[in-house]
Amino acid sequence: MSEARMANGFFQVVDSAGFITLLERFGAVAEESVCLEQAYGRVLSRDVTAPENLPLVDRSCMAGYAARAMDVFGASESNPAYLECREHLPIDVLADKSLAPGECVGITTGGTLPPGADSVVMVEYTQELGGGTVEIRRSAVPGENVMLQGEDVAVGSTPLVAGTELRSQEVGLLAALGVQDVPVAAKPKVGIISTGDELVPVSEVPRPGQVRDVNSHTLACLIREGGGEPVLYGLVRDDLDSITRVLQTALVENDTVFISGGSSVGMRDLTIQALEGLADSEVLAHGVSISPGKPTILARVRDKAVFGLPGQVTSAQVVVLVFGIPFLRHLTGVTSSFDTFRRPVRQAALSVRLVQESGVLQAVPRTGKSGLLRTLIEADGLLRIDANSEGVTAGSLVDIWMI
Repeated sequence: MSEARMANGFFQVVDSAGFITLLERFGAVAEESVCLEQAYGRVLSRDVTAPENLPLVDRSCMAGYAARAMDVFGASESNPAYLECREHLPIDVLADKSLAPGECVGITTGGTLPPGADSVVMVEYTQELGGGTVEIRRSAVPGENVMLQGEDVAVGSTPLVAGTELRSQEVGLLAALGVQDVPVAAKPKVGIISTGDELVPVSEVPRPGQVRDVNSHTLACLIREGGGEPVLYGLVRDDLDSITRVLQTALVENDTVFISGGSSVGMRDLTIQALEGLADSEVLAHGVSISPGKPTILARVRDKAVFGLPGQVTSAQVVVLVFGIPFLRHLTGVTSSFDTFRRPVRQAALSVRLVQESGVLQAVPRTGKSGLLRTLIEADGLLRIDANSEGVTAGSLVDIWMI
């Protein structure tokens, strides 16, 4: 972590790893309960304890004949075994007595094994000969084609832990266990403030020296992608009182705040002043050693984080991609949020497009100024360059962070 001193005061520039360490100080958002149908994509806030075994009983994985493995040991096409089929069990019927030596029971996929049976011979390797006799042309071992009671999930175990992102697989497991109300982290609410006298709404035609507000809309999209709920506060002019008032409101109404513009060193850069003027506030970092995005501010106001983002559209998006989205995931309890950029980086966001040439996937840099929108539009991912590296040699193997 490096430090620097400016004429107008002391501030701190940190590397990406140091910036992440600061972000990890902030605690998780509140918990809420959602119905199973709304759980997809959310993050568990508490461990889930299995209320029952899964499966509830020993079940067949295949349609065929439930048998004792010892009764079909060594069976083959040339040397079949012969068993007496006691009955054919419907899937929802339990056998009323144990399987005797030399007996088998016809069973469907998912059917409950009769007591005494320890394997299932697939129907493809059997033939009914009449009179209840079944020819078995394949050997079986105990447990073959059988799901044992509690094999998937044992009662009292913890199949899903807090911080798990619920994909379709996890939602399916919750459904199988009968979990209807799911404890999840609330979606972080993120206030978005865009500052600058040069900004005009999208509906207006800009005059020379003006630009339409891009950051409010791109940041809102990225926040939704990160699992948060954006709250837009419109455009704020370069005026300390105006910025301070909107910032105070946003901090009351949200879990964190992203304010773009006014983060670099200049005469109109008022974000630092507004933050320092708030009660119980601390500027944790003013500058992070990545490119683009170096002027980024991180502050703490009471227990909430405030990101001071560069006004340049590409820089702001890169900072939110690299730090903002992982931070939102961190707030919901995802422990691996920052793994991609935990090691210090010199340039975290060299935009690249992936192309196939002669059967080899190549990463072609898409360089451009931080104010150009096409830099990220034409990119498939970001190339991460370590802080102790001078760059990347053409033809070397690289990892690409897909965006």
